Amino acid sequence: MLRMDYPVNTSIQLRAVLRALRKLRNLNQAEVGDILGVNQKRVAHIEGAPGSTSFDQIAKMVTALGGRLFIQTGESGASSSTPAPVKDVRKKQKPQHDW
Repeated sequence: MLRMDYPVNTSIQLRAVLRALRKLRNLNQAEVGDILGVNQKRVAHIEGAPGSTSFDQIAKMVTALGGRLFIQTGESGASSSTPAPVKDVRKKQKPQHDW
């Protein structure tokens, strides 16, 4: 299958991408629902209003349609095909001692 990247910055753009992914796979909403374990009406809602849909459901649908999600920063020189490793930015906790 031809690789395509779809930059998404708004839920309106995500709506178009979800439909495009489904149509590339030649699936209707009922067939996607069968894959996801939901009904056609739920798939229509996810496609129509992705901004009110949980990230987990969006991720599950994208994956089921052969896509993948990743976050890309605006740093120059970053490859668009491979996401950069995520840096651990959590605060380091001091070791606790039982003294």
